[in-house]
Amino acid sequence: MPVEQPNQAVARAFIFARGGSKGIPRKNIQLLGDKPLIAHAIRSALDCPQLGRVTVSTDDAEIGAVAQEHGAQVPFVRPAELAGDTASEWHAWRHAIDWTERNEGPFDIFVSLPATSPFRTVEDIDKCLALLRTDPALDIVVTVKKAERSPYFNMVKRDRDGYAALVIAPAVPGTVTRRQDAPEVFDMTTVAYVARTDFIKRCNGIFEGRVGFVEIPVERAMDIDTPYDLRLARMLFESGQTSSN
Repeated sequence: MPVEQPNQAVARAFIFARGGSKGIPRKNIQLLGDKPLIAHAIRSALDCPQLGRVTVSTDDAEIGAVAQEHGAQVPFVRPAELAGDTASEWHAWRHAIDWTERNEGPFDIFVSLPATSPFRTVEDIDKCLALLRTDPALDIVVTVKKAERSPYFNMVKRDRDGYAALVIAPAVPGTVTRRQDAPEVFDMTTVAYVARTDFIKRCNGIFEGRVGFVEIPVERAMDIDTPYDLRLARMLFESGQTSSN
């Protein structure tokens, strides 16, 4: 069970794992080492003293059974309309919050730990929780890694005449001639999303609120989305180059 201090906001962890993934069929229960991806996410939540329990939202009976086998709760079935290719995960978040509050009581902080980031650590989760708890102005905390490319420097788009143009041109031409001259930019990762419950209930997306972020080292920030990502994750895991080994 979570270790809550007096008057500390209660945090609950969730994993959202629909059955119909297309890029990697049955992605959430693909093996990484001797455990399915979802089991790595469950373990990170169970090992976090501030969480200590995890609820899985899924429409798929097999995923639900695997999740329970590895220590998660699966108290409801996600509705089909929230599990299709075009369904908004934000709405699945809301559904999980509504169900939990109706059946298990209110809570203050919502934590989503996607199964596609198996190399997260408890420290990563703790940092996100700490940032949200200590800054009352924040609505949500996301995780990021340093971007490999910058839209201010080396990313282009096709202009109306069919030629290459900078995605974001400098306000003063010629002032951004090196990567170091460009504003620092980050890629969002799926390591963790930590939000105030009431923010998810009253808004419709992450950037409707005030967003904080925690930077994650690149070796822990992998988001498994394609077969190539999964092959690379397995190579890294088997070589011992990740914190999950």
